[in-house]
Amino acid sequence: MQLRKVTAASAAVLALAITATACGSDKEDGGSGDSKKITIGIKIDQPGLGLKTPDGKYTGFDVDVATYVAKELGYDAKDIVFKETKSADRETAIERGDVKFIAATYSINDERLQKVDFAGPYLLAHQDILVRADDNSIKSPADLNKKKLCSVTGSTSAKNVKEKLAPKADLQEFGGYSECLTGLENKVVDALTTDDSILAGFASQQNFQGKFKLAGFKMTNENYGIGLKKGDADLKKKIDAALTKMVSDGSWDKAVKDNFGPANYKNEPAPKIGNIVK
Repeated sequence: MQLRKVTAASAAVLALAITATACGSDKEDGGSGDSKKITIGIKIDQPGLGLKTPDGKYTGFDVDVATYVAKELGYDAKDIVFKETKSADRETAIERGDVKFIAATYSINDERLQKVDFAGPYLLAHQDILVRADDNSIKSPADLNKKKLCSVTGSTSAKNVKEKLAPKADLQEFGGYSECLTGLENKVVDALTTDDSILAGFASQQNFQGKFKLAGFKMTNENYGIGLKKGDADLKKKIDAALTKMVSDGSWDKAVKDNFGPANYKNEPAPKIGNIVK
């Protein structure tokens, strides 16, 4: 076997090639496997906020916010890889680097701030209830006593009502919000509770429009933020700047109207960056 001599010039070319491969693109992929793309965590089962449609498209207010922010970071819509991140998996997905950031009804709280950082907030939501449009019997949270209240299994919203607001409520826990909506429509339950933004999104679906209404109780404050890796101050600063621009140029108001309008959702004004409402 004849060994080829490696000249100094060949070695230099090889070194440059290895260096170029290691450096890659200036854009970080956040788990997509493609350095020209960005992976963003969202919900895919919440109409009006984060929903994956049967044709594979993604819609909702969180999706619109994420898309706007990604554009300000230098990514076109075609460069975005949306990844489902369920509530219990959000911190892990960020810590592992599976996603660059998360926009998924992600409320900022002290416990989560121990593990991740947040940009924003970009929406102030409140825990509320959804009732049938023709039901005027529930005028305050106390009226939920002896009413059939629906939420998903393990919901902190349902626990909050049961423990603090209406201890005699007959809590019905279903596997998903869509089951609660069906139960509400068919008068199996009297009310459904979770964040008002989520309720508005479900009520805005074409097959439910006009059938339900939000009570407007504002039982808690939920500051939705964009979750990102702890300590990434540069990314946080860039996302905050993008959110500020989204509000100032009218895109935020348009996204609210496009996604929540059919439910007559009386949203709070766009929150100021860094202003966490307790």
